[in-house]
Amino acid sequence: MIKFLDLKVVTDSHAKELQEAVNRVVDSGWYLQGNENKSFEMNYANFIGTSYCIGVGNGLDALIWIYRAYMELGIMKPGDEVIVPANTYIASILAITENDLVPVLVEPNIDTLEIDDEKIEKAITSKTKSILIVHLYGRCAYTSKISELCKKYNLKLVEDNAQAHGCEYDGIRTGALGDAAGHSFYPGKNLGAFGDAGAVTTNDKNVADCIRALANYGSQKKYVFKYKGKNSRLDEIQAAVLDVKLRYLVADNKHRQEIANYYYENIDNKKVKLPVHFKDENNVYHIFPVLCSQRDELQHYLLENGVQTLIHYPIPPHKQECYKEWGDFSFPISERIHMEELSLPISPVMSMKDAEIVVSLINSFK
Repeated sequence: MIKFLDLKVVTDSHAKELQEAVNRVVDSGWYLQGNENKSFEMNYANFIGTSYCIGVGNGLDALIWIYRAYMELGIMKPGDEVIVPANTYIASILAITENDLVPVLVEPNIDTLEIDDEKIEKAITSKTKSILIVHLYGRCAYTSKISELCKKYNLKLVEDNAQAHGCEYDGIRTGALGDAAGHSFYPGKNLGAFGDAGAVTTNDKNVADCIRALANYGSQKKYVFKYKGKNSRLDEIQAAVLDVKLRYLVADNKHRQEIANYYYENIDNKKVKLPVHFKDENNVYHIFPVLCSQRDELQHYLLENGVQTLIHYPIPPHKQECYKEWGDFSFPISERIHMEELSLPISPVMSMKDAEIVVSLINSFK
C-alpha cells in the first residue's frame, strides 16, 4: 500500500534527534513557556522573516487571536467584513465568525485553486477591513494585485499559512507577506508537531504583545489580566519537536517538489486536470490536488490498486450545517472543486518508485 502520508516513517527519519528533544524537556521539569518556546519562536520568526512569532495551541487559535487582537486594538469592530476564499478549509472562516466579524466569500480561480484576485474588488464595501488569503494546498495565494487592493482600501492583509510553511513569493516567505499570519503545526503539515500546535507571525509589536496576552488568559503580567483571554499556549514538548523538524523543512519541501514535478511531467490522462504549475518557490506541495469529474471512481480505482488518496474537502463551507444560513448561496467554481478534488500521495518520505506507480495507474484510468 502506498500511503497518502506515513507519519511513522516521517518521525523515524529524525527519531534520534526528536527523542533527545523530548527527553530534554522531560528532564528539565519545565513544560510550559520555557526555553524551548523561546528557541522555536526565535528560530521560526527568523525562518519566516518576521520580527515576532508567538506560539499558540493550534492553527485555528492563531487566526482567531489575530482578529481578536485587531478588535482589542480598536482596528476592527463587530460587523466588519473580512474577504476570504469560498473554497477554503472551514478554520479560516471559523476564525472570522468567532470574532463577530462577517466573512465575505469570494470564488477561487479554477486554474490556480486560490482566491481570484480579479473578483476581490467587487466584494469590497465600506465595512471591509481585511482580506484573509489562504495558501491552500501549499500554493502561494498572494499576488501584487491583492497587495495593491489592501493599500488602496486600507485593509489588513492576513495570511492563513497553515499549509505553506517555507513557501515564497519573490524571495519573501509566506507568513511575512501580510500584516499577520496564522500557522498550523498539525502533525500532517509540512512542519508538523506531535499533536496540536500553532503560531502567529507578524512585524507589528502591538499585535504580537496583544496576542501573547490573549493566549495566556489575557495576562501580560502574572495574575494581572488586561483582556478576557483564553488558554492557548504552545507546550514545551511541541516547541522542541518543531525546532528539530524546522532544520529539515527546506530539504523536505524540496523532495515534495521533486515528486510534484514528476507528477506534472508524466500524468497524461485527459480525465484528470492538474492545477497551473507554479514555480517551485511558490509551492511547497502540502497537498497535490487534481480535479476529476469521476473523482470517486478514480479514488476507488487507485485504492483497489494499492494507492491511498484523500479528498480536500468534500463539502464547501457554505454548504456546512454550521453555516446553514448560507445554504442558498451559489459558488459554482468552489462547488466544482469540492466535488472533483482528489489529493494524491506526496510527502518528504515518498519514493520516486511510488510516484511512478501512482502516475502509471492514473494514466491507465478509463
